[in-house]
Amino acid sequence: MADPRGFLKLTYREQPPRRPVSVRIMDFDEVYERTDTGMVARQASRCMDCGVPFCHRGCPLGNLIPEWNDLVRRDQWAFASERLHATNNFPELTGRLCPAPCESACVLGINQPAVTIKRIEQTIADEAFAHGWVRPQPPGRLTGKTVAVVGSGPAGLAAAQQLTRAGHTVAVFERDDRVGGLLRYGIPDFKLEKAVLELRLAQLRGEGTIFRTGVEIGRDITWDQLSARYDAVVIATGATVPRDLSLPGRDADGIHFAMDYLVQSNRAVAGDAIPGQITAEGKHVIVIGGGDTGSDCIGTAHRQGARSVTNLAIGRRPPEERPEHQPWPMMPAVFEVQTSHEEGGERSYLASTVEFLTGDDEHVRALRVAETEYVDGRRIPRAGSEHEIPADLVLIAMGFTGAEQETAAGQLGVGFTRMHSVKRTPDFQSTVPGVFVAGDAGRGQSLIVWAIAEGRAAAANVDAYLTGRTTLPAFVAPADVAIGVQPA
Repeated sequence: MADPRGFLKLTYREQPPRRPVSVRIMDFDEVYERTDTGMVARQASRCMDCGVPFCHRGCPLGNLIPEWNDLVRRDQWAFASERLHATNNFPELTGRLCPAPCESACVLGINQPAVTIKRIEQTIADEAFAHGWVRPQPPGRLTGKTVAVVGSGPAGLAAAQQLTRAGHTVAVFERDDRVGGLLRYGIPDFKLEKAVLELRLAQLRGEGTIFRTGVEIGRDITWDQLSARYDAVVIATGATVPRDLSLPGRDADGIHFAMDYLVQSNRAVAGDAIPGQITAEGKHVIVIGGGDTGSDCIGTAHRQGARSVTNLAIGRRPPEERPEHQPWPMMPAVFEVQTSHEEGGERSYLASTVEFLTGDDEHVRALRVAETEYVDGRRIPRAGSEHEIPADLVLIAMGFTGAEQETAAGQLGVGFTRMHSVKRTPDFQSTVPGVFVAGDAGRGQSLIVWAIAEGRAAAANVDAYLTGRTTLPAFVAPADVAIGVQPA
């Protein structure tokens, strides 16, 4: 039972200190300093132990938040880790990377700052690793069934771990040279140091999951060959096709997709030699797109020594407070200052890029930008408001349009939706029997918690397909959406 007066005794949020900006932009280490467990326990005591804990449904994983909050409050960290891992395979990742829809749904958040659920979650996971509570959980028996998981992002890893623990022989195929997908190469180390990822991968390997890196399905092995070789296949390749900005001058040198830039930076931080690396050093940098990927580009540019950084967003600046049309417990679109934004640069809203301008060397030199106006629900440049912004490096961070289609569609024959995601049935199966789809490849661009939740649910359906029944949990279905959100 939680402290019934905890939220009355402590009415404010506490977060661990961040390293000073002048220090942290000198390296790619994580921004936050190590969390004080006493502070986390105090925040956990604010949990109201609600009769109806909306945080459960705010989180696609169905995390047992009030339970592990109370265990933390009572200094029972090992038990808290057990309850946390009961629903979440990778809390050390969600605690760092998730935008915390659970906090938006926190009942306390109706009239007080919400409980710091995300920070409590990360601290539990970090304490579990520090004290050796995270150990491999190999299966007691093998089923003799084999599963191929294509993609080693959060959805693929979650599916692989669940299926391995169920006794199946699981091989994860990753086309990059290291395991992790976007966790490895899309997320900068200042948000997720890769040593944290390696700790979890060591557990998966200890349980028996097999990893095959440097293997691209569709090129090195055809999809048909993979499907014939394994009893089931899980497509967890993500939604990796970037949204482009087709405007005059787009082909100029110095204009890149955000992920190309971030991947090279992450490889360099890992110690790889990157000939001709895209770098922001000494340059006027413009980042187009105001989401998490854009923020990652901003933080990376600062650490590379950019001369200036400007972030352009085509829409209006979000409000500071929860808007009326997004009432509790919905996750509201509010103005957010991420750690990268604290480090400098300019954020410009209602900014419509009109043209990329080049110099004599065909390299981008500036952007022509106009003020955005809304006409019949469309966002268009306002005539007569154009102006130029100097640019030596432009990074397009406008999100992703869906999964890569060519090889999977041509070789395997899976269907795709009008949103360029892999078609699937309510049991996460594609249009090809025995081929399942988890994460962004089927859902479209989404959150890490949805990827893990889908990986777990897909694994349960694969297990049932292979054995006729399953005891694996499946908290979400393909058609589920975030609380308070209507499906597209």
